[in-house]
Amino acid sequence: MPYTLKEIADSIGAELHGDPECRVKGVASLARAENGHLTFLGNSRLSRLLPDTRASAVILTATDQPMCRTNALVTGNPYVAYVKAAQLLHPAPGFTPGVDANAVVHESALVAPSAFVGPCAVIGERVRIASEAFVGPGCVIGDDVQIGHGSRLVANVTVSHGVRVGERVLVHPGVVIGADGFGLANDHGTWLKVPQLGGVVIGNDVEIGANTAIDRGALEDTVIEDGVKIDNLVQIGHNTRIGAHTAVAGCAVIAGSVTIGRRCMIGGASALSGHIEIADDVIITGMSGVPNSVMQAGTYSSGMPIMENPTWRRNMVRLKHLDELARQVRNLEQALAQVQTRLEAKD
Repeated sequence: MPYTLKEIADSIGAELHGDPECRVKGVASLARAENGHLTFLGNSRLSRLLPDTRASAVILTATDQPMCRTNALVTGNPYVAYVKAAQLLHPAPGFTPGVDANAVVHESALVAPSAFVGPCAVIGERVRIASEAFVGPGCVIGDDVQIGHGSRLVANVTVSHGVRVGERVLVHPGVVIGADGFGLANDHGTWLKVPQLGGVVIGNDVEIGANTAIDRGALEDTVIEDGVKIDNLVQIGHNTRIGAHTAVAGCAVIAGSVTIGRRCMIGGASALSGHIEIADDVIITGMSGVPNSVMQAGTYSSGMPIMENPTWRRNMVRLKHLDELARQVRNLEQALAQVQTRLEAKD
């Protein structure tokens, strides 16, 4: 649905420079935008593209606005403003409420009249699906699950028994919530399965990427707090708690009983060991291994950056001798200290 620039400016809190009645129908990149598109300049290094853009309007800062030859929406944070505008111009697809004829819904389940259950979905006993929730094709919802108002399970999502999903949660295809955690006890060389008796609690406004797995707790619940954003292919172990508004990038592995604070950022392909704690406002860069707790806010890294192969090979050879080198340095320090002591005694 097209919007006028005045409507968009009022919605995103931007200062309009240009024609308030100019209508915009969608968003596009600065280089590829055409008439009727809204774009943004989030990095001044790309300002060279401004004079030639064909967009109807550009979201940018006051510093970059003089270089803009078309309508401008001026704001302090163009990227955030662009996101808000894109949400306005491209809302989530709507749906017609109801239960598809090919869905299987247990007679004890309660599906709100304004909710949707898609074809081939299976809804278990005593399930509660709240108003305006969307359960897409092929989803499997176990017994005693609660799905909150406005949540959207796109397709082929599995929610195991007893899981609670909050409001306005977006769950992408292939996600599994509430499978058993990896709980095993070694009995003289034989593994015994530890019963996983807890559940999973998902807060409000959470997003869970495709093919992510969130394990149920062993005794207590696994908890994903409000506003958490989880990328694709993330593994979250049992009894883990992720604090509000934390973001976890793709392929991260979080072992069991980890507590992650609020507003953290966990980089892609990172691995967090079990039973550790991450403080609020911690950034862990991609490919990091985290074996111990991090108790202070800040940025932490451990992955080795890429380098030319000959350099890497030489460094790996030297790394094997690192302990020997450390002992030699320690011995030299001790010998030097003894010489210095003898010299001081002579004086």
